[in-house]
Amino acid sequence: MTDALWVLLLALLVAAALVAVRRRLPVLFWWLVGYPAVTLRVLATYRATMDACGLTVPASAMRRATARMLGRQAASVPPRRSLPLPTGSGLVMRLRMAVGQAPEDFNASADRLRHAWGAHAVHVRPTKPGRLELRFVGWDVLTDVRSPRRWLRTEPLTLPLALREDGHWHVRDFRTVPHELILGATQSGKSVYLRNLLCGLARQPVALVGIDCKWGVELAPFAPRLSALADTPDCANDLLDVLVDEMEARFRLIGLRGGDGPDAVLTSDVWGLPEKARPVPVVVVVDEVAELFLAASKDDEKRRDAMVTKLIRLAQLGRAAGIYLEVCGQRFGAELGKGATMLRAQLTGRVCHRVNDETSANMALGDIAPEAALAATRIPAERPGVAVVGDSSGGWSRVRSPHLTLEDAAAVCRDTSGLIPELPRLEAFRPVMAQPSAVPAAQPSARPVTG
Repeated sequence: MTDALWVLLLALLVAAALVAVRRRLPVLFWWLVGYPAVTLRVLATYRATMDACGLTVPASAMRRATARMLGRQAASVPPRRSLPLPTGSGLVMRLRMAVGQAPEDFNASADRLRHAWGAHAVHVRPTKPGRLELRFVGWDVLTDVRSPRRWLRTEPLTLPLALREDGHWHVRDFRTVPHELILGATQSGKSVYLRNLLCGLARQPVALVGIDCKWGVELAPFAPRLSALADTPDCANDLLDVLVDEMEARFRLIGLRGGDGPDAVLTSDVWGLPEKARPVPVVVVVDEVAELFLAASKDDEKRRDAMVTKLIRLAQLGRAAGIYLEVCGQRFGAELGKGATMLRAQLTGRVCHRVNDETSANMALGDIAPEAALAATRIPAERPGVAVVGDSSGGWSRVRSPHLTLEDAAAVCRDTSGLIPELPRLEAFRPVMAQPSAVPAAQPSARPVTG
């Protein structure tokens, strides 16, 4: 009896330890328990599961003839598979599709495969003609997102900003997707996404320009690293004039370098110039775009239309000049004035957090992937930071950015203030930093003890 109690107690301790590991260290739990269990289930039930999901094809004529000779019935043939290989968040299995099959067939059955094999999610990704990849996710990786490791940061202007639901990182590559629109309601996680973006850029030789017409309260903590900051619509209008002038000067530089001597290398953007002659990249962050374009009078409307026109010019031509846009707000639509829809079309990267209405989700994602707009409307309020990311190719995914406090983000900008590049045109808009007072604070006089 004593031995049985000891065995029971040991089993309870092991079960409790596994529960604690699953909650606090899901990766370790997956390697110890999840991966072996799912792999055995997949290997044991692969043929039956594929047949039940309608992912098998009839046997070949030779197999049918051989089966008739043996007095048997030829079974349907599933796709050829590789061994399930573990990943950091699940496992991956490569398939060779049979004749007549398409990746859409597997996409339609992804939810059935998830339930059959006990995975949190199953994602299908075509790799080459006739082959695809089934990626299993063992648990909800968006529950607790940590900052990526250093080795993920590779090229300049390339930042891992959020973890996708399939376990990969959403990487913001400015040279591939030069301009981006970020939408989200209050307390949706939009500011945290922007902090990760600014902190990642602050560590690189990039000029950061901020436009925040809420008197600079959103971007003021990052002022030590900003090359320019506009906190009113009038100042923003002047700053956009300077940015357009900077862009035109860079195009003139590209033209001069392209015709400089018979051995000159022809190029159409700044990245083709020699490294010593290449202008520093400029990232323009427009926070709360609705505040920038609010108009209460005819003069305000003229200024708004002029600013929209300048932003459209920067969006259309800025990529070749090394000038990139990040436009943020709670809403973005035709009510912001003439040309707003044209500006949105130039912002090929889209990030939509939880929004207050379906119209905002359609403004962000409806023109590239209607199903992504539907997914954005279903983001729960108790999961801030979750967003839907899409691009002009029609692909989209749910992501979540790692939590970054405002104090930590401001500290990064203070530590990297020495990396601010010299751009003479932006000197007039450099934010003024408050200097600590040299006068010591008056000490309160001690009150005499009475009594």
